[in-house]
Amino acid sequence: MASLSSPATQNTTVQPGRIRVIKEGSKRKVGDGPVVYWMFRDQRLRDNWALIHAVDQANRSNVPVAVAFNLFDQFLGAKARQLGFMLRGLCQLQSRIEETLQIPFFLFQGEAEETIPAFLRDCGASLLVTDFSPLRQFRTCQNEICKRVSDSVTIHEVDAHNIVPIRVASEKLEYSARTLRGKINKLLPEYLIDFPMLQQPNNKWVEATNQSVDWNNLIDNVFEVSAQRCALEARKVRNLSPQSADAFLEELIVRRELADNFCFYQPNYDSIHGAWEWARKTLADHASDKREHIYSKEQLEKAQTADPLWNASQLEMVCHGKMHGFMRMYWAKKILEWTRGPEEALAIAIYLNDKYEIDGRDPSGYVGCMWSICGIHDQGWKERPIFGKIRYMNYAGCKRKFDVDGYITYVKRIVGDIKKRKAENELHKTTKELPRLVFA
Repeated sequence: MASLSSPATQNTTVQPGRIRVIKEGSKRKVGDGPVVYWMFRDQRLRDNWALIHAVDQANRSNVPVAVAFNLFDQFLGAKARQLGFMLRGLCQLQSRIEETLQIPFFLFQGEAEETIPAFLRDCGASLLVTDFSPLRQFRTCQNEICKRVSDSVTIHEVDAHNIVPIRVASEKLEYSARTLRGKINKLLPEYLIDFPMLQQPNNKWVEATNQSVDWNNLIDNVFEVSAQRCALEARKVRNLSPQSADAFLEELIVRRELADNFCFYQPNYDSIHGAWEWARKTLADHASDKREHIYSKEQLEKAQTADPLWNASQLEMVCHGKMHGFMRMYWAKKILEWTRGPEEALAIAIYLNDKYEIDGRDPSGYVGCMWSICGIHDQGWKERPIFGKIRYMNYAGCKRKFDVDGYITYVKRIVGDIKKRKAENELHKTTKELPRLVFA
């Protein structure tokens, strides 16, 4: 097996440093079988470096290419919102990939460690191209697949998620945005470039394609747009509002890629043990401080606190799957204030974020919780009860920042509208059933 840090040496249209050879097949070349792109993190047709690389490698060897997707059932507690969001996108993605490129799209369910090696064996693949993810579940899965596939199969990992590939941007865990920003900005001229045209495959797949996916059964015009495309478009219009464009690019590039850096280089990215020493110490020093309120996970999930602003933020997340970034900071910090200790606070925050937020089970979600509760990528502040030196936020501070009453009213209206739609749907459903019930 090749070194896990070895770069791809084959000719490619993809930028240097974006591809790693994580397993070198014994035949030392692609060409004795098709190329399979195992898609999981970067679910898109356009602006996808991994798909570009897979098609390019297939065309160089004049072999066919296929896309395989494995549906992780209830991955880390994913609920109907996240799964429905993903499946609606995949349904359209399948038709676009097959109609636009004539590349077959295979959907598998179960454990990827079993389905992907089996598919590679059945189709006689010579190259597997995979997405990059910093999360331990995917990295463990990827390592297991490397062990299970035939020694003749080469495996390439492509970082199609980050504008500057994670290992190129930094070789270590960065302390904050300040320490990573300069490194990324120095590399942007090389990596923030337009994508090469996605080529048509030279050789068509001859096996029967996976046309029989019952999407309507799996889900009772969602596509992820690549960050690189968003950055390119923002840069084009920067002259219209430089300050706004720069703020947008800071969040899109530096902060987003800082989250990947943290989860990749810090194994304890979802634990108090992943915090810096100063933060762990100050949280431990104040873990037993008296709390005005103690709420259970169930009370917090149902927005049953004495704080109407916090309740509104929790309800917005439950109803919409997201909340404003400022509100998520307040939301998580109040959980620290209202639970028995930082470990419980972090566990509840991650549980609720994973269950309701669209960015649940994602580096940005983990880092959002870790920043708020454990001071990740932040600094020590004035010491106070419960929080210690962790940055403090309160209701009065929110009132100075924005119209708190207006926000609460806005969320109440959203919740009311959703309840009304649900009631109307139930009435409609019951009405449709009446004739059958009456005359049965």
